[in-house]
Amino acid sequence: MRIVGLTGGISSGKSTVSNLFKASGIPVVDADLVARDVLKKGTGGWKKVVAAFGEDILQANGEVDRPRLGQIVFSDPAKRQILNRLLASYISSGIFWEILKLWMKGFKVIVLDVPLLFEAKMDKWTTPIIVVWVDPETQLQRLVARDCTSEEDARNRINAQLPLDLKRTKADIVIDNTGSLEDLNEQFRKMLRRAI
Repeated sequence: MRIVGLTGGISSGKSTVSNLFKASGIPVVDADLVARDVLKKGTGGWKKVVAAFGEDILQANGEVDRPRLGQIVFSDPAKRQILNRLLASYISSGIFWEILKLWMKGFKVIVLDVPLLFEAKMDKWTTPIIVVWVDPETQLQRLVARDCTSEEDARNRINAQLPLDLKRTKADIVIDNTGSLEDLNEQFRKMLRRAI
């Protein structure tokens, strides 16, 4: 079994590439979906996060208000580290079980979609490592448009991750997503033929 690492930055187009893998019949384990699961009401991750950040981060139904929590942690690196420390083991365990289930189903190639692949040191378990890259100005414009957020909030979120230029230097394959969706599709098809 081979685990392919897929990463990028917020609004780089990583999710689009992830969907292209799925459409090609290659299963994807999405760390963001695992992270949502570990924050569901009543889980161990939920209990730790509520204990650390208080009930102000909860919606009326008791679920975590993810945008509210995001505002807190993306504007304060110390709080972001606390959140990451609280959830890291739950997320790692969830990813492991998702990979195991796919392996048991007989899949030989699995894509691990992790925004913080390098930061979480999961890159050592993947080959090749694919980085979806976009220039900083395009990334900022896309994030502001997608989330209808201020430039300041968008910059905080972008700056919370390793710069895409640094991630690009650690990649085996770089997909440049500064062009059109058709350009991205063409790069994906070529990469799939050559590397996967």
